[in-house]
Amino acid sequence: MIDKEKAALNPTKQWVKFIVVLVLYLLFLLWVESWWGLLVVPFIFDAYITKKIRWQWWKDTEGPVRFIMGWVDALVFALVAVYFINLFFFQNYVIPSSSLEKSLLTGDYLFVSKVSYGPRIPETPLTMPLTQHTLPIINTKSYISWPHWDYRRVKGLGKVQLNDIVVFNFPAGDTIMSEPAYQGDDYYRDVYIMGENILAQQNPHINLSKMTTLQQRDFYNKAYAVGRAYIVRNVGTYGVLDWRPTDRRENYVKRCVGLPGQTLQIKNKIVYLDGKANKEPENVEYTYLIKFNNITAADLLGERFDELRKDLDISAEDVQSLSRLHGYDVDQGDVLNNAALAYDGYMPLTKRAAAELKRQGLVKSMRLVTDKDLYPGPNYPLNAFTGWTRDNYGPVWIPAKGKSIDLTLKNLPVYERCIKVYEKNDLQVKNGKIYINGKPASRYTFKLDYYWMMGDNRHNSADSRYWGFVPEDHIVGKPLFIWWSSDPDRKGFGGIRWHRLFNWVDNIK
Repeated sequence: MIDKEKAALNPTKQWVKFIVVLVLYLLFLLWVESWWGLLVVPFIFDAYITKKIRWQWWKDTEGPVRFIMGWVDALVFALVAVYFINLFFFQNYVIPSSSLEKSLLTGDYLFVSKVSYGPRIPETPLTMPLTQHTLPIINTKSYISWPHWDYRRVKGLGKVQLNDIVVFNFPAGDTIMSEPAYQGDDYYRDVYIMGENILAQQNPHINLSKMTTLQQRDFYNKAYAVGRAYIVRNVGTYGVLDWRPTDRRENYVKRCVGLPGQTLQIKNKIVYLDGKANKEPENVEYTYLIKFNNITAADLLGERFDELRKDLDISAEDVQSLSRLHGYDVDQGDVLNNAALAYDGYMPLTKRAAAELKRQGLVKSMRLVTDKDLYPGPNYPLNAFTGWTRDNYGPVWIPAKGKSIDLTLKNLPVYERCIKVYEKNDLQVKNGKIYINGKPASRYTFKLDYYWMMGDNRHNSADSRYWGFVPEDHIVGKPLFIWWSSDPDRKGFGGIRWHRLFNWVDNIK
């Protein structure tokens, strides 16, 4: 039967197919700069020309074997194709949270281009397609850690530009707690807060602002050790500690508001770069303290205001956040200004939404939340007292590849994770002196570019203000357009946001 199939084939057509496939394959190898792929060429030649290997031997059989292998063949081909396309060209991404609202909404599905910034050669190539790090249902790793390749990026169409919306791997996601309920958390921040709270209970008179730089560093190290020990002891709650390679960490999407080599500062909520104010996104969202005028949060969620909520993109999550204010612990210092408790609650709103609620007479009073109202938690870097807040932060210089910086004990906490974790150096402080790879260091030259990412929902976004810089090796791709959008608060066809379908993300400023 195989001989008959060979005879039926047109040799000229087979050679044409082989040459076309070979040229495309060689162009791909040239693009990715990997000539190991030449080992595959003899197999391509055999598949089209010589046919010595019986690639589809099961077609000569009958019964269940032929049926089953037909499905296996189709499934394997589909998985390999999806893996290849997702790895080098594009992938889908769904907005899981409200951190970029109201520019990108929860329930927006994005077409993310890998070619825009250049696809990465995978660090962990042996992984199950269509998964990030965990197999569904059985909750086990979807990848094998070996082999593990060093970071390398194929040449793309361009680089990350200022105010681009970018998909990237969560930088603080290298160490995780294996219990699924805690896998998406910021391990380092959680551990520090836990340790700080334990130490504060033991010594309620701790005041970081009055400590020297070395004392602050010692306190951080102790808080981190105490918090980590607590998690290790409570393995039943948090699970065991685990580690993820760069390309298997959670995917985040934020707006790039700071580029390598720029000096960033946030003053009264406005981002400044090298002393000049960066343009705010049109749909930037801040949190407002609100006192309603003869209505309640339950009323606002009712059918009467359904069209208003839809028009202003006010989600149920936005309205439900109103109740959180009065769950704050005043004694623990969560409420910094008791005058805030006179309001019914707080809610994230765009300027347009805030103005419309006022215009319709639904609120009696309203004002922006400030640094002095509510405590949002510790900012990056955790191991230093800077006095920075989410609305007044920096200045901080963003590291750039090939650029150097003078290192001091004061600025070391800002760059320590870059030097030690992302660029894999042995960094230690001994007797007040900095040592890198065993040698005294007063200056450091960076090997990677770094970026500063923030959400457009500025008071409700875990971003660079809390976990620091995003290294270039964590950049995944650029969202091009919204191919689907469904409102999680509405079911059926009424939940489809038709007006958002196929909107270009670059047009969302």
